[in-house]
Amino acid sequence: MIPFLDLNQINAPFQEAIEQATLRVLRSGWYILGKELSSFEKSFASYCEAAHCIGVANGLDAITLILKAFDFPTGSELIVPANTYIASVLPVSYLGLTPVLVEPDPVTMLLNPALVEERITPNTRAIITVDLYGRSCEMDAIMDIAERHRLKVITDAAQAHGAIYKGKKVGNIADATAFSFYPTKNLGALGDAGAITTSDDTLAEKITFLRNYGSKERYKNEYKGANSRLDEIHAAILSVKLPHLESDNKRRRAIAQRYLDEITTEGLTLPPADKVEQDAWHLFVVRHAERAALVAHLENCGVQTNVHYPLPIHKQHAYTELAHLDLPVSEKIHREVISLPLHPMLTDEEVSVVIDAINTFSVRQKP
Repeated sequence: MIPFLDLNQINAPFQEAIEQATLRVLRSGWYILGKELSSFEKSFASYCEAAHCIGVANGLDAITLILKAFDFPTGSELIVPANTYIASVLPVSYLGLTPVLVEPDPVTMLLNPALVEERITPNTRAIITVDLYGRSCEMDAIMDIAERHRLKVITDAAQAHGAIYKGKKVGNIADATAFSFYPTKNLGALGDAGAITTSDDTLAEKITFLRNYGSKERYKNEYKGANSRLDEIHAAILSVKLPHLESDNKRRRAIAQRYLDEITTEGLTLPPADKVEQDAWHLFVVRHAERAALVAHLENCGVQTNVHYPLPIHKQHAYTELAHLDLPVSEKIHREVISLPLHPMLTDEEVSVVIDAINTFSVRQKP
């Protein structure tokens, strides 16, 4: 069986260096807000071509702290893609703000700029873009809309470490960008971890306060903050892995190119092939109307798959207040998407097995 993802395999090349880094932190006696975090923040900011990086506890907190720093009035509306993981929307709800779900482009499956402007009202304060599966949104169009309507732009780049948009790294395009370093990500820690990048000095300073109880100086609290700090051990582990992110992404792109070139299954929708060298390819997501049959076929052929994500936000029990929304594009996407194995440790032979397996599928095989 070719697993969808094996984290032991992913982390094996770094095991010795990770053990050394962990031991170094253990022996230092300093585990929170120390030199390891400062070093990683500096390196990741440089990698993203941003002025600042603020390490936080996880990707959800990264979005939450950005929104807290902007201090939008209660009830403010924020544009959010309808086709995304719930973590992109939860911070909006947590802070008493109103998510306005907008349909994706049916080809890219990303926020559709053509539909954003018509959903803007006098209460709109920001646009949250999500670089789903590792592909950057059409940021020129979105930033233009935001500028004309005086809106902030926040990017959820939890799946887009190293993605590029028109020569710019994701992390230095929006007003602020949220990253997750969940273990499965292109740059993954060994537990929950996250970061925020921005080139806004004032915003960066405020977020630095907010992640640490609203305090910069001990026992003096400038804001009603949170406890959301990227710890020293995970910062050290991420520093070990960051220098390899580009080569890992290069391998992801090579695998994606083979899939795009060699998969010929009837009725299968492949992701766009126009930005292979810009996408981070966190996931290779295809679509088929007979998803269950295709998944079963691949399983029988020894290929494990995944579904990101089976249920859209407005159909989740947690968001019953949005259940009335008519979002047919999102609903169709969530019914059809299948994620194929794609990670740097996948061998050429395994890629061939995946391609051969999917190419032998026919809807006539459906039970």
